[in-house]
Amino acid sequence: MKAARWHGVKDIRVEDIDTPAPGPGEVAIKVAWTGICGSDLHEYLAGPIFIPVSEAHPLSRDKAPITMGHEYCGTVTELGEGVTGLRPGDRVAIEPIFACGTCPGCREGKYNLCDSLGFVGLSGGHGGFAATSVVPARMVHKMPDELSMEQGALVEPAAVALHAVRMSAIRAGDTAAVFGAGPIGLLVVEALRVAGAAQIHVVEPSPERRRKALELGATTAIDPMTANPVEMIRAVTGGVHVAFEVTGVPRVLQQCIDSTRHEGQTLIVSIWEGDAAFHPNTVVLKERQLQGTIAYRHIYPAVMELMVEGYFSAEKLVTKRIALDDIVAQGFEALVAEKSQVKILVKAPE
Repeated sequence: MKAARWHGVKDIRVEDIDTPAPGPGEVAIKVAWTGICGSDLHEYLAGPIFIPVSEAHPLSRDKAPITMGHEYCGTVTELGEGVTGLRPGDRVAIEPIFACGTCPGCREGKYNLCDSLGFVGLSGGHGGFAATSVVPARMVHKMPDELSMEQGALVEPAAVALHAVRMSAIRAGDTAAVFGAGPIGLLVVEALRVAGAAQIHVVEPSPERRRKALELGATTAIDPMTANPVEMIRAVTGGVHVAFEVTGVPRVLQQCIDSTRHEGQTLIVSIWEGDAAFHPNTVVLKERQLQGTIAYRHIYPAVMELMVEGYFSAEKLVTKRIALDDIVAQGFEALVAEKSQVKILVKAPE
């Protein structure tokens, strides 16, 4: 079968590999759509970050080259021995987390904080940029009949956004800022609407993404290239209750902190390619909080129910659909060159 595999920085190859078969406790899935994630783009431009290269990942037991793709959905085609509760033909979204099940985080049910955390399509396994994927049955979530397959490919990034908002200190009626209106930032805007935020101020240099943020419910959308976003946000709010950092750009972290009120919170959602600096006194003197968030846990059913209600709409967020053969030129390179792109979906080969 065809699969897009990471070999190195700016070296993703569509090549023929053996079609995987499910072992005990696993299911085989005919992939439908897979989204290109910001994490995928980081691996393409500056990896390896999550991708194991010199040593195999302790849970996937794989190392590069690996088949990429973790934002995906498809149809169950085959069940491994011992799998119950699923059958061929089920439409499913994949929760692509490798977790050991035995470390302190896992024992508390916080499997996204696993000491050996990994992701299918980043840390190994049979990722979604392929015709067929095989995953443990516990990673599979049946999709409601009302959701399209394109919606299924958005469950994973929407879960990142909803988990981030759940982990934040935001309360109904509070004010928020979102720095970065890429796919996750835009999904955070929608998740903040679900949480009842009274004002949502978005900071984003791309005019197309600013327009999209307003369409999805942002109160204002600020161009940081022409205005001081901290001054504008504080002029309107006096400082927001929570600022979400969704850029991975070092200088933005201090802006997020400065945009919050006393006892405000900055929530870091991005995966970073390098270090970022901030002045600790800006946190200390106002008793602000700085917190990180990674992935999601116990949230896929809630995400899909919100999708049924109309949130996290593929119709509004997907800007391009491409074939697997075009994943580098029309996918990764397009995301680098065209800041108007939001979410690019890759159609699995037959």
